[in-house]
Amino acid sequence: MSGAYPRLSDEQVMMLSRFGTRRRVPPGDALFREGDHDCDFFVILDGLVSVWQQTDREPQLVAVHGPRRFLGDLSLLTGQPIYVTAIAEDDVEVLAVPVERLQEAVVEDPGLGDLILRAFLVRRSLHAGIGAGFRIIGSRFSTDSRRIRDFASRNRIPYRWLDLEEDPEAEGLLRRLGISPEQTPVVIWKGEHVLRNPGNAELATLIGLRSAPAREAYDLVIVGAGPAGLAAAVYGASEGLSSLVLDAVATGGQAATSSQIENYLGFPAGISGAELADRAVVQARKFGATFTVPGEAQTLRDVDGYQVVGLTDGEDVTAHAVILATGVQVRRLDVPGLDRLEGSSVYYAATEAEAQWCGGQPVTVIGGGNSAGQAALFLSRRSSAVHLVIRHHDLHRDMSRYLADRIERTPRIRVWPGCELGRLDGDVAVESVVLKERESGREHVVESAAVFVLVGSKPRTAWLEGRIELDEQGYVRTGVTSRRGSVLETDAPGVFAVGDVRSGSVKRVASAVGEGAMAVRLVHDFLESAGRR
Repeated sequence: MSGAYPRLSDEQVMMLSRFGTRRRVPPGDALFREGDHDCDFFVILDGLVSVWQQTDREPQLVAVHGPRRFLGDLSLLTGQPIYVTAIAEDDVEVLAVPVERLQEAVVEDPGLGDLILRAFLVRRSLHAGIGAGFRIIGSRFSTDSRRIRDFASRNRIPYRWLDLEEDPEAEGLLRRLGISPEQTPVVIWKGEHVLRNPGNAELATLIGLRSAPAREAYDLVIVGAGPAGLAAAVYGASEGLSSLVLDAVATGGQAATSSQIENYLGFPAGISGAELADRAVVQARKFGATFTVPGEAQTLRDVDGYQVVGLTDGEDVTAHAVILATGVQVRRLDVPGLDRLEGSSVYYAATEAEAQWCGGQPVTVIGGGNSAGQAALFLSRRSSAVHLVIRHHDLHRDMSRYLADRIERTPRIRVWPGCELGRLDGDVAVESVVLKERESGREHVVESAAVFVLVGSKPRTAWLEGRIELDEQGYVRTGVTSRRGSVLETDAPGVFAVGDVRSGSVKRVASAVGEGAMAVRLVHDFLESAGRR
């Protein structure tokens, strides 16, 4: 894959030598193994190093690296475990650079930092594509299988999926482990740890994704890790605030499910939401921000002038100030058949994982906004046909012009104007849908293996009712205090709201990032006025 395995220049190797030490590695020794944490950044100076993916049978060769290549992937920068194993093929000499020293080096040479980060991001995608990481065994019709796969995909964690209905290896592997099909889905990590239908928090703890809060009180707790929350984390941590980020599902929020963001400043060729999120997480961690995922906020209360966020797992997190960046959640449709088939083939995002699950079959996208347009274009590259259903007759009404024009030029996308979803048919998964013309009532039966519902959203604020002032639609009101310049502060002193969850906000990635950054400045003002800085 282009960009995954660049060679460093002699000058770059010489510069890195000031931050690391040379080390000899005899043939057959491992520089790191699958599941290792806190590894050094290795540059190969002499010899060959092979990289292997652990499988249920024989290890699979991923790559062979020679002089001036470097090892590792995004895990080195995010604190997650390594998902592959690196073995010295002969007598190898490497330059071992501790990660904290690597951060010093890339400050001196930003071009090198961008080269390494880009390679790590591409390698993570490559590892996900080949099924590195842990194994998930279950039925594609199981709601819990879908939940676990969705959690892994949303957090960009590589895994291999073994389908009990289609993969002959799956049943044999379960038999060897003494696990009955009724105990699935099962997660296997490093061939040693076997979890039977784990919760998201249990899975996150197993692979090192979830960090427990490490302080009695943080300067700043950020609830929500979408673009607004990530921007607040970067600016808060970089300006010396002890910052904790909580998110119930994954970093990146809804933006991370976007296959391509083409109108974000500075990325003329576009950038995927997942890459934007990963870059922001690495940046925030570099400055010292802590992440707890999943970490779902359930309550917010004032205790002696401090804000206490209660989590669903019973833990409390105390903060001098809180930034609410919980964003919005997708709306569901009240359509016959949706509840029954939602766990198997009804989706509320269109990422690489969902595209793979659809397997090249025809799909239906419901919605007329930018999210639906991006999903239709993305899915058209994988599906045999995409049916885009909009309630009105003008594709350009609620969708950016560049998206609407591109959809009209894409042969695999058929737009159904003035229609709505009437029914989903199928026994255990969607087989077809009924589309109904809103004016005439005429119905059309359309073959479809999946339905993507992208029909708007509502704020994630039910947990704040009675504690923070909300508007009629449930969005958080801001600018209601007398504090000078506190346009993002709620009626609770020290509690700010940014991004999509804020009443009156512009629902765009760029504006969310701007609000997240601006809120940190207001947090500083609040802490100073309260005598806490």
